[in-house]
Amino acid sequence: MAQRVTLRKRQPYNTTSNRRRVVKTPGGKLVVHHLKKLASAPKCGDCGLALPGIPVLRPRQYATLSKRQKTVNRAYGGSVCAPCVKSRITRAFLIEEATIVKRVLKAKAAASKK
Repeated sequence: MAQRVTLRKRQPYNTTSNRRRVVKTPGGKLVVHHLKKLASAPKCGDCGLALPGIPVLRPRQYATLSKRQKTVNRAYGGSVCAPCVKSRITRAFLIEEATIVKRVLKAKAAASKK
């Protein structure tokens, strides 16, 4: 018959916060190790991809990290990925160009009427 193991915590239920692994010690005894919850990577606000350059940790662990480890040196660094920032910049540039062209055409039309 298999050796019995005793839980180290009081909580007996099989929940996500109470994941366990049975480990055999060097003395040949089976003990229970309680596992921490898995962390999910911070995602890009636009496309939803995991942000490269930012560590995958549980929310509370980000408090112990320095600012340079939590962000990337870029506009929107740490919240939006590089391709999305690039597309935002090009979109803003193209919109600005379109408004300038409209203004020039309007001025030309006003000058031709006079």
